[in-house]
Amino acid sequence: MKASRITSRNASPRNASRAASRVAAAAGVAGAAVLVLSSPAYAHVSVQPDGTAAKGGYALVNFRVPNERDDASTTKLEVTFPTDHPLSSVMPEKLDGWKITVTKSKLAKPLEVHGQQINEAVSKVTWTAEDKGVEPGYLQRFPVSMGALPDDADELVFKAVQTYSDKEVVRWIEVQEDGAEEPENPAPVLALADASEDEHSHGTTTAEDASDESDDAKAAASTTEAASDSSGGSDTTARVLGVVGIVVGAAGVAYGVLAGRRRTTPES
Repeated sequence: MKASRITSRNASPRNASRAASRVAAAAGVAGAAVLVLSSPAYAHVSVQPDGTAAKGGYALVNFRVPNERDDASTTKLEVTFPTDHPLSSVMPEKLDGWKITVTKSKLAKPLEVHGQQINEAVSKVTWTAEDKGVEPGYLQRFPVSMGALPDDADELVFKAVQTYSDKEVVRWIEVQEDGAEEPENPAPVLALADASEDEHSHGTTTAEDASDESDDAKAAASTTEAASDSSGGSDTTARVLGVVGIVVGAAGVAYGVLAGRRRTTPES
């Protein structure tokens, strides 16, 4: 009787319902874990320097665009440049299969670069695919040379808009707040490093400095040429003296032989 009662309790509808709920919950957790593990890493648009992006200098950076979709290609990328720290020089590198459009805007406050005032700066660069674009499962880098980077900032924020071949638009424009979790669609951020004296002077070379360097190079070349001529003259002199020495030595040997013969000749 006791065994039958225990069996009937375990087989009650309430216990069966609880067991089913536990199985469903476990399955849900496992499914969520699969989704997390299978989601693509670093799927958002980002910006990375080629080397170091030093404050006050110039840098080559790459806007990195991965295509995590499996049913559409990325056909357009729009990158907006910061207006609070406008850059006097922005030059995108040519990219096969892409049309590049550079948009400039007037500045509220002119920039002074190398003694000249600049009233406008690049506000946006747009890449439009002329072929297939960034196909599913591929990564594309969009290189841009830019500067001079600001001295009074630790980072630059570039808001980006990514367009797919099915007309879907993803806006990577959310700014990361201090102490907050990363937003769903974060804007690309370029971290700026403290510049050394060499990096700073290299990044802010003026036309006058370049002219001085050219004059120094010419002077060095002239000195090298003069040293080469002097070396050539010294070699010639050494060769002449060597020949003279050989001749004198030969004459001395001949004289010695003749003198020896005279000494050994018997007197008549």
